[in-house]
Amino acid sequence: MIPVDLLARGAVALLPVLALLATLVWLDSYKLVGLRAVLLTMCAGALVAAGCYGINLALLGALPVDFGTYSRFIAPLVEEALKGAIIVYLVRRHAIGFPVDAAVFGFAIGTGFAVIENLYYLGVFRDSHIAVWVVRGFGTAIMHGGATAIFAIVSHTLAEQRQERSFAVFLPGLLAAALVHSLYNQFLFAPVYSTLGILLFLPPVLFIVFERSERALQRWLAADFDADTELLELLNSGGLEHSRLGRHLDFIKQHFAPELVADMLCYLRLHTELSMRASAMLLMRESGLEPEVDPEVRAMIEEMHYLEKSIGKTGQHAIKPFLRLSARDLWQLYMLGK
Repeated sequence: MIPVDLLARGAVALLPVLALLATLVWLDSYKLVGLRAVLLTMCAGALVAAGCYGINLALLGALPVDFGTYSRFIAPLVEEALKGAIIVYLVRRHAIGFPVDAAVFGFAIGTGFAVIENLYYLGVFRDSHIAVWVVRGFGTAIMHGGATAIFAIVSHTLAEQRQERSFAVFLPGLLAAALVHSLYNQFLFAPVYSTLGILLFLPPVLFIVFERSERALQRWLAADFDADTELLELLNSGGLEHSRLGRHLDFIKQHFAPELVADMLCYLRLHTELSMRASAMLLMRESGLEPEVDPEVRAMIEEMHYLEKSIGKTGQHAIKPFLRLSARDLWQLYMLGK
């Protein structure tokens, strides 16, 4: 039988960060990150926590620094780099479309990390005063979630602005997350101040990101859907030759074989139809509906991948002016393919 006082400590240590994560998921009216994805990223964060335990012990024994210095300046960089590696993977796979899902993914990773860390300390320091767990639950745990969320938001924003996925684009986010973590650890001997600082800073920042991101998503959906509709009408009516892109189409016809041009136009039509379907799915989610992925969509995605190989890199480059291949557009196709 688990003692009641240990259950109370566990609740205080674990529930605040879990409750804040649940709130973030609930606030996402478009449900950009599904429950399965949240749980998977939490598990990934938990694995990082287990790995960090061994890495921190090894580094602390190898470096000529005391525990306080290591905790303030080295551990934050190590832990945020390892947590952030999951975000790097997601961004490079175009699995994150907007700051709102970057925040959810980041906070979920930090939550998984914090849960494992606090469970470990609950086992080691079973008789600690309840105040210790108030600090760890409302301070340290939320700091872990918030720092990784900041890494995700900054990294996704820069990757989208620069339209690149090189590792250099993730450095500012890593430094920002490590700075938040390090500042929190500066007050090891006055943990109440660290906890109050985290509670006053991180939740409001995340809620502001959510509010602004949802407005940006609404604007993008409207513009994206209209542009796709116009292009699809031109393709279906044969009016593309008389549009502003007609000159580029003439160039393609002059430099590629007719059968390859046909494959390019088919690829363009599939890409545009899939983009419209993804936009429609988001609009349905905003209305509280959860659309099922049509089996036809998976067949269309498979055909599009086949056409990518058929037309090759040169052909894909030739039709690039017809396509919107920003991070958000690629994310739409990723979302449909899940």
